[in-house]
Amino acid sequence: MTSPPADDAPLPTFADLGLAEPVLRAVADSGYERPTPIQAQAIPLVLRGRDVMGLAQTGTGKTAAFSLPVVHRLLGGPRRTRALVLTPTRELCVQVEASVRTYGVHADVDVAPVYGGVPYEPQEEALRGGVDVVVATPGRLLDHLEKGNVVFDELEILVLDEADRMLDMGFAPQINRVVERIPPYRQTLLFSATMPPEVEALARKYLRKPVVVQVGRRNTATRTVTHAVYPVPRDRKSSLLAALLRKPEMDTVLVFVRTKPAADRVVRHLEAEGITAVAMHGDKSQVQRTQALEDFRSGAVRVLVATDIAQRGLDISGITHVINYDVPEQAEDYVHRIGRTGRAAATGDAYTFMAPDEIATVRLIERVIGQEIPRISVPGFDFGTFVAD
Repeated sequence: MTSPPADDAPLPTFADLGLAEPVLRAVADSGYERPTPIQAQAIPLVLRGRDVMGLAQTGTGKTAAFSLPVVHRLLGGPRRTRALVLTPTRELCVQVEASVRTYGVHADVDVAPVYGGVPYEPQEEALRGGVDVVVATPGRLLDHLEKGNVVFDELEILVLDEADRMLDMGFAPQINRVVERIPPYRQTLLFSATMPPEVEALARKYLRKPVVVQVGRRNTATRTVTHAVYPVPRDRKSSLLAALLRKPEMDTVLVFVRTKPAADRVVRHLEAEGITAVAMHGDKSQVQRTQALEDFRSGAVRVLVATDIAQRGLDISGITHVINYDVPEQAEDYVHRIGRTGRAAATGDAYTFMAPDEIATVRLIERVIGQEIPRISVPGFDFGTFVAD
C-alpha cells in the first residue's frame, strides 16, 4: 500500500481537484468553498481510477470524499448500475444517498437506497427500473440479489463505507457474498475511522495497490471537542443528566447509552423532569427512527438519547454536546461517539458519566486518545473520595 504526500500543505479549492462543472455547481449550491483534508487528498486519486483506503475520524468529510468523484465518474454514461456503496446502518445509508443526490443534482445521476426496516417493493421497483448508484446495507442487498432484482455485471466502482463498523457488526460474510457477485476488475474504495487488523485484511483482499490516505492519527479524538468526565454513582446519573440539560448552553444534545431499555428509561426520566427528549435504537421502527432524527435535526426536540446505532453516520450539524451516559464498552467507540460534535471545524463538548465500575474503561480511553480527561464535580452531588480516584 502506498501513501500520498503529507497533508500539511494549503488546501486547494474544489475546482483545483479536477471535478467537472456540474459537480462543482452542486458543491457551490451546498455552500462549500474548500475541501477538507481527506477530500483534498482522496478525490484526485479516485478521479485517476486508483483504489483508495481513506482513514479519518468521523466528521471529517469522508462521505463527500467518495461521493463527489463517484458522481464525476458517472457523468454522461448509460443508465445502468455502475456504482455500489455498502454501509453498516440504515441511517448512514440514508445519509450517503442524500449526499449522492445532492452532488448529482446537475448531473442526472440516479440513486436507490436499499436497507431493511422499510417496505421491500419500492426498492425492488427502483432497482429493476435501473439506477446509476445503489447505496445499501449488506443484508437487504443480498435479499434483492438473490431474487434477481439487481445485477452488478457492469459495476465500475465499489465503496465500502465505515468498513470497521461493518466488520464490528458481523457483516464480513455478507460483504464477501456481495463482492462475489460483482466484476473483479473494478475500482474499490474503502473508508474507515480506524484501522484494526480485520480492516487491513479486508483491504488486502479486495483493493488493488491502494493508496492510503490518512488524516490525523488513528484513534485520536477530534481537536475541536472539549472533554470532561463526571464521576457519579450509577443511580445518580439520571439526576445529573437532568441538571446539566437545564443549562442554557445545552442546546442540541446527543446522549449515548449502552442498551435499548436504558434509552427508553432515560427518556422517561427526562420527560418527568420537564425536558423533551426522544429515543433512537434498534427496537424502533424505521419510521420512528427517521422521525426521531428529523425532530432532533429540526430542533423540535433538543435531546436525542441513542444506543451506539447513532455513533456512525449521524450527520447533523450543530450538535453542541455529546454525553456518554454510559461509558462505551470499547475505547475506540469513544472517538466515534464524540465525533458527532465538533464537526467541520466547529467546536463542541463531550461529557462522560463515570460510575465506579467504569473507571478502568475511562483510563483505557485516555490511553487510546493520548490525553487525560479532566474530572469535574458538580455542586449538589457528593461524590466523596470517588472524585479523587
